[in-house]
Parts: sequence; structure tokens; C-alpha cells
Amino acid sequence: MKVNVHAVNFNIDRKLVDFIDERMTKLEKYYDKVISSDAFLKVENISEKENKTVELKVLVPGDDFIVTKHSKSFEEAADLAIESLERLLVKRKEKLRAHS
Repeated sequence: MKVNVHAVNFNIDRKLVDFIDERMTKLEKYYDKVISSDAFLKVENISEKENKTVELKVLVPGDDFIVTKHSKSFEEAADLAIESLERLLVKRKEKLRAHS
């Protein structure tokens, strides 16, 4: 699965891209029909500590799942978002299995 990582208004470091790529590639074991995936990383200009936002978008046949999480680090926000996506993809797979 190809993961497109986009940094909004800042330069992203290679370790962070690899981290997100590695974690999102594991989503395929939950649902193997993923068409594409995008990760958008943003730094919000607010005074709160949790100013890092990760938005993950995963396209599957007939649907797209979008999960947005805020945290004090991109890694933590990405982990939270990926866990949410895992649950969504497992539900989707079970739903399809129930209909066939």
C-alpha cells in the first residue's frame, strides 16, 4: 500500500515519514482492499500543548475513512488515528462478511 504523507506549513523529517508509513502499511492485515491512503500533518498555531494534528484518509472500494486526532506529538496522534482506523476497517470487513 502506498502512503502519501503531506506536511502542511512545515518540513517533515524522514523518521516521521517512515514511522507513519510503517504503521499505516500494517492496516492491510485488517482490510486488504485499501486503494490509497494519505496522512496530513499540521501544526496548529494555538497556545495549547496538543497542537499537532494528524488526519488520515484511507480509500477503500465504495468508501473513504477519515480520522483526525490531536496530540502533543505527531507520533502519538498518528498512533491514536491508526488505532481508530484499525477498528473502522475491522468493522467494515465484518460487515461485508455478514452480507456475503
